[in-house]
Amino acid sequence: MAKYRHNLPQLKSGDFLTDGGLETTLVFHRGIDLPAFAAFPLLDDRKGREELTEYYETYLAIARERGLGFILDTPTWRANADWGPQLGYDIETLREINIRSVDFIAELRKAWEKPGAPVVLNGVIGPRGDGYRDGNMDPLAAEDYHAFQAEAFAASQADMISAITMNNIGEAVGITRAAKRVGMPCVVSFTVETDGRLVNGKTLQAAIEETDAATDGYAAYYMVNCAHPSHFEDALSRGEAWVKRIAGIRANASVKSHQELDEAPELDIGDPLDLGARYRTLRKNYPGMRVLGGCCGTDHRHLQAICDACLPAAAA
Repeated sequence: MAKYRHNLPQLKSGDFLTDGGLETTLVFHRGIDLPAFAAFPLLDDRKGREELTEYYETYLAIARERGLGFILDTPTWRANADWGPQLGYDIETLREINIRSVDFIAELRKAWEKPGAPVVLNGVIGPRGDGYRDGNMDPLAAEDYHAFQAEAFAASQADMISAITMNNIGEAVGITRAAKRVGMPCVVSFTVETDGRLVNGKTLQAAIEETDAATDGYAAYYMVNCAHPSHFEDALSRGEAWVKRIAGIRANASVKSHQELDEAPELDIGDPLDLGARYRTLRKNYPGMRVLGGCCGTDHRHLQAICDACLPAAAA
């Protein structure tokens, strides 16, 4: 049974952490081969589950030390009907592993949650295609396509669904509608290019406002992920009402563009202290941003720096 599905604690008060860059950490720091950049197959064997456990517990320990809540993601960003078959998974097997991914993180919650610091189980849905290239999906097609993953999470212990690394509005609308159809709270996280716009040129403002308009504002909140703060700081700076719908940031470590990151032979971890300072500025200007985490290139060092910069009073 879902614990927080009908009462998400991050909508009330308090600060919440997430993990960092799951796939980049596993590939570049742990030396693990992830075909199609997919982490979910690690659930299929003991060694893989141990790697995932060690990864997540690094971040859960930071949250516990700070007395913070935690949004605990499933490793299912690639667990959809386009990427799964490339790895030998059909739809039924994918459905099973999406449910099993929630069971896996639910066990971690049992070990790490404590009173006053809730751990929310988050079913992650990634883009149908490449998060760095425009998918340009029709909302109806996107709703139909992503429904099986939303339905799997609804049948699990998951508290919520997050559409992560969305680069087009149609797909974001479709996933939000699929979540609504199965009665799941939903968060939408957009990614932007170095100019603060989606890859198709749409502004972040348009992405949020058009998604809200097409879904009757169903998303619990929005986030920005897989972009460095320097890429979207200006887009947020005009004090417009839509910015209040953004409640979280999961930034990349590097200031490089998506194309440059794709072509880079080595991981760019950027400057954790500078990243923390940029988060501090965002928090000062937009205090509603209470969900703090990382994306590509970030690891526990970046999350520690973010906590040091933004939440010094929370340290015990």
